[in-house]
Amino acid sequence: MTTFVDRVELHVAAGNGGHGCASVHREKFKPLGGPDGGNGGRGGDVILVVDQSVTTLLDYHHSPHRKATNGKPGEGGNRSGKDGTDLVLPVPDGTVVLDKRGNVLADLIGQGTTYIAAQGGRGGLGNAALASARRKAPGFALLGEPGHSGDVVLELKTVADVALVGYPSAGKSSLISVLSAAKPKIADYPFTTLVPNLGVVTAGSTVYTIADVPGLIPGASQGKGLGLEFLRHVERCSVLVHVLDTAALESERDPLTDLDVIEAELAQYGGLDDRPRVVVLNKVDVPDGQDLADIIRPDLEARGYQVLEVSAVAHLGLKELSFALAKIVADAREAKPKEEATRIVIRPKAVDDAGFTVVAEEGFYRVLGEKPERWVRQTDFANDEAVGYLADRLARLGVEEELVKAGAHGGDEVVIGPEDDAVVFDWEPTMATGAEMLGRRGEDHRFDEPRPAAQRRRDRDAERDEAEQEFDTFKPF
Repeated sequence: MTTFVDRVELHVAAGNGGHGCASVHREKFKPLGGPDGGNGGRGGDVILVVDQSVTTLLDYHHSPHRKATNGKPGEGGNRSGKDGTDLVLPVPDGTVVLDKRGNVLADLIGQGTTYIAAQGGRGGLGNAALASARRKAPGFALLGEPGHSGDVVLELKTVADVALVGYPSAGKSSLISVLSAAKPKIADYPFTTLVPNLGVVTAGSTVYTIADVPGLIPGASQGKGLGLEFLRHVERCSVLVHVLDTAALESERDPLTDLDVIEAELAQYGGLDDRPRVVVLNKVDVPDGQDLADIIRPDLEARGYQVLEVSAVAHLGLKELSFALAKIVADAREAKPKEEATRIVIRPKAVDDAGFTVVAEEGFYRVLGEKPERWVRQTDFANDEAVGYLADRLARLGVEEELVKAGAHGGDEVVIGPEDDAVVFDWEPTMATGAEMLGRRGEDHRFDEPRPAAQRRRDRDAERDEAEQEFDTFKPF
């Protein structure tokens, strides 16, 4: 049964915004009391939060699909819809968030660090919020904006100061069990350790964490054995400790060859050349082990390694090892640049920045920009007045002027939005735009075919005007 997972692909979906409400206040003796449609609620976000009580991504391995709740639609009586509930997902300390292409989106280190993996959609405005001095009774409301959805990859990189690396059964788990209070599984067969083990060591005034990385073998950087899966857990360490078995039973192996093989795998993985190395000769309590340690120690020191002889079973040399590692960790912390307070950078919008761009493509013109794309998503195209309102907003933003400058003519195809989420129009330019162009609610003379009800009202008004003129003509003196 898998109990540790350090890499998952998570499918996240934020909540959709609730639709605005188009409503008219009605009560006795007040059949048309004005617009009172409420706004829709905001969709919930999907938020990743570092929780130090969480040590694995196992929950997301079993349930990779996560979705926040939608916002509620607005209601009449100026009642706004309820906002969707944010979905908070706890992740281990040291989790890296990447996109499908491998680009790093966030590096979550430290209790409480957050990252919004999916942004909830905005709620649509109701007709009460859309009312103005020129449009006193809007007969439409804005739709809620869809929430963001997509896939992210979560990778766990253990946050430790010291990483113990070496061949399987070199004694790493035994060493971490006597240096700290960690209780890893220990046995005399290869690949006993299947997950990284963490322990906390106190040496004088220095407290540091030590990680036991599962055994590496030749070809680990190419995915052989368990190495590739767990090599990422040594990336954040301050010092690498090579644990060499001086009492290995295999006749074809020797500590120096083991060291060269592990160093070759670390070099192929990359990014670890600047970490200081310490060599620990383990199992010196065995007579043959002490003899082998005396033989290879001069060669290791000649290579520039700091060499320490220990025995996890007999508790030999543990104090010297813990204080030696503490000194290296303390020096690394001292050399690390101090973290500065986050600087708030304000980038004001340029005076000539219209917030959108018009690009002439083959056979059509494309409009890209946050506002135009959001306005299109929130427009109910089944409502003529809502479409007219969208045209007014685009004209006030300057889209028509930019289309003219780009060479567009009446009847040309105009696309608003990116390729995967675009809306296509046959553009008909207007010389004057605004709410004053609208007649009765629901009418817009920019449509070629007026609604039948509007035409019947015009015919009745014309007949009434003609009758009044005839009455005035034959009115007696």
